[in-house]
Amino acid sequence: MSKTKLFLGIDDAGRGPVIGPMVLAGCLLDEETGARFKKLGVRDSKLLTPKRREKLAEMIKETADGFHIVQASAADIDYSLRHGINLNQLEALKTAEIINHILENAKNEVTVQIDCPSTNIPAWQNYLSDRIDEKIRKRIKLLCEHKADVKYAAVSAASILAKVTRDAEIENIKKKYGIEIGSGYPADPLCQKFLRTEGKKYQKYGIIRETWQTWKGHDKSIKSQKKLAEF
Repeated sequence: MSKTKLFLGIDDAGRGPVIGPMVLAGCLLDEETGARFKKLGVRDSKLLTPKRREKLAEMIKETADGFHIVQASAADIDYSLRHGINLNQLEALKTAEIINHILENAKNEVTVQIDCPSTNIPAWQNYLSDRIDEKIRKRIKLLCEHKADVKYAAVSAASILAKVTRDAEIENIKKKYGIEIGSGYPADPLCQKFLRTEGKKYQKYGIIRETWQTWKGHDKSIKSQKKLAEF
């Protein structure tokens, strides 16, 4: 690894959808690479077109000192919520997984920059810190902030990797089952139509977040329609 100052950026994609996984990515950069990434247009993934994100993602994977991508499937999220682990806590567990994986053999101190998902940054950071390997925890500086994906090149790079991976997973779901689910977000009309007309049929495959109010509302509506049809 580089002896210059290192930054590990971590960000998520897909916290809010009712369909598909939540993806988290970590990207390790030195100072020089971070500056070069900014010049090449690496920024918050939401500010980039899908085609541009895909091109940058390939460049990031080839150029970064290291990267790691993890997922929490819809079924994983449902399981966690049903067992008392909320989404912020689950994200902290996945973030710790990334840190422990990428920095397992790190020799130098690394500044870990995270786009914090919680409104209570100190509490979330403490929860995360307790789940990082003790040896690694001694060698890192944790920096949890809101809008970190806008401020820091490493987090911007991570946001691109997470978003591209999430989008690819949605396309995989569409192709695997031959369905149209749109983006998987509750406000998407294509997603709403799928939940309304085919959601029950595909519920067993673990692609729908059943603990989401969006699904519960559709599920109740479907059950009510079936009861009315019995008269």
